[in-house]
Amino acid sequence: MGFDLFVLPFTAGLAFLLVWFFYKTGVWLYNLSRVDRILLKRGIFSGKTLRSVKEVILESLLHRKIFRTNPLLGYMHMSLAFGWFLLIVAGNVEAMIFRPAAFHPPYYPIFFRFFEPEAAGFPGEKAFEFIMDFLLLFILSGVALALFKRIRSRALGMKKTTRLLWYDRLALYSLWCIFPFRLLAESITSGIYQTGGVITGSLGNFLGGLIPLQSFEYPAWWAYSLALGLFFVALPFSRYMHIPTEVVLIFLRNYGIRTRNSYSSYSDIEVYSCSRCGICIDPCPMSAAAGIQNIQSVYMIRNIRYHTPDEEVLDNCLMCGRCNIACPVGIITTDLRAIARVEEHFPGNPQRNIPAKPTPHHEVIYFAGCMGQLTPAVTQSMEAIMKQAGEDYLFLDKDESICCGRPLALAGRIAEAKQLMEINRDKILSSGARILVTSCPICYKVFREEYHLPLTVMHHTQYLHRLLMQGRIRLRSRNISLAYHDPCELGRGSGIYEEPRQVLKHAGILIPSTSEKEKSICCGGSLGNTVLGQKKRREITQYSLENLTINNPDTIVTSCPLCKKTFAQSSDRPVLDIAEVVKSAMFREYDNSRLPENLMIPAEEFSF
Repeated sequence: MGFDLFVLPFTAGLAFLLVWFFYKTGVWLYNLSRVDRILLKRGIFSGKTLRSVKEVILESLLHRKIFRTNPLLGYMHMSLAFGWFLLIVAGNVEAMIFRPAAFHPPYYPIFFRFFEPEAAGFPGEKAFEFIMDFLLLFILSGVALALFKRIRSRALGMKKTTRLLWYDRLALYSLWCIFPFRLLAESITSGIYQTGGVITGSLGNFLGGLIPLQSFEYPAWWAYSLALGLFFVALPFSRYMHIPTEVVLIFLRNYGIRTRNSYSSYSDIEVYSCSRCGICIDPCPMSAAAGIQNIQSVYMIRNIRYHTPDEEVLDNCLMCGRCNIACPVGIITTDLRAIARVEEHFPGNPQRNIPAKPTPHHEVIYFAGCMGQLTPAVTQSMEAIMKQAGEDYLFLDKDESICCGRPLALAGRIAEAKQLMEINRDKILSSGARILVTSCPICYKVFREEYHLPLTVMHHTQYLHRLLMQGRIRLRSRNISLAYHDPCELGRGSGIYEEPRQVLKHAGILIPSTSEKEKSICCGGSLGNTVLGQKKRREITQYSLENLTINNPDTIVTSCPLCKKTFAQSSDRPVLDIAEVVKSAMFREYDNSRLPENLMIPAEEFSF
């Protein structure tokens, strides 16, 4: 085992990277909140750690999520990540077998062919030659695809890729050089000593007929070491920092740690875990429909990381969550954006007093929400349904406008939002109700996640499904086709996909659209965007409608008052809320008295 000066760039770069990473990770963990530290301690010695290891293998190395979306792109990432990992492992095993020792300098297995050019006679010698050549070829195929993607991204299924900063380019170009330089260095050495595998040995012999190998051997190993060292030094400041940071993120996320209402060290880990791959750009309705391709989450996160705030990038977002679903790392980008808006626009968060009124007692509270008040057909339908079901309910915001607090939070006014939530919570609890039903998906999500209510919170799609399953309402079925739109906060935000579909199947013929469930496209009316003009909003609405009407449904159905209002302004066919569909399809009391239980019959008079 020897030493040579050319290993210094690699060794210094690796040392810098390890010191920087462990220091940064230590700071992140030290700055976790008390609650998050408790979650961390509980999680380490639990099955969550094994689950985290499994996820690291599947996602950080094999890139399973990218494979499912785009196999060619998945192969590219996997060949680089998993291939390099296997190359390091195999190289260390080979070095340990050839020269058993308690410890090898980190450079020894990396430059094994230089230090042991005539290595022979150890167990598995030929197998290792083949394995190392195969893994190197595997990685080089990924490098070739990555280079091709930069030139023709559409060929790999990406219409748009991210614009790179100069330190990203430095890290990227050095990464691209690492493995070609390794192939060149090992091949030259193999050609000199007549060793090597099928690839390195053959290439070495070929090069021997073209150049004086001895003159190029040392420069080639220097080039390989310099490429490695340069990549390691550039990595912490570039997008490639996601490689080690994503591992930390996976463990903490599985331990139950999350980004909450303020920027935390966990938020910082999420920011550093973004690879800026650009996969979130194409699914964004702003990109696909309105041609706006410079405000997506990848750029927002980049601005947070490098402390370069840009109000256009920060505020010009629908907050629909499609990027959350697309992100291969699983970063909740909408939460990061909401927090960034708070810190950028409302650092002080002034509070104000809002008086609360006592609430009479009822079994069920119905909350229409701000947008529900602007779509009276929805609230009227819900009241008719609850009366038909014999429900003891209170329409909480029928006579006064009460906000759930989400619009204030989206605008960055967190303190005011929290005060409003406390007042609303007191009113809800004073009613003694067991169930809170809301028609607005945003209100549902906020009540369920932020209010910490000791009662059942239901969206009206869940409530209607419950009434139907209990036999408290019964519906006629008619030969009319319905296309259902999954609202962003109800679907991606809350995971409610099946209940509305089960209800609609009792009222008509539910037909598919091209973008359903987690891939549903925002209606364009999002209150989370304070910048987007009406022209661009209409383009997004039209794009969403085109996907919904691909199979020519008779009626479009949604379960969000805002979505209904937005679609109705641009649609060439009826747009209804699911509550309106249920009300129209529902047997009335005189029908119930003449029909056996749970009987479903077609009705020619049934219309929307």
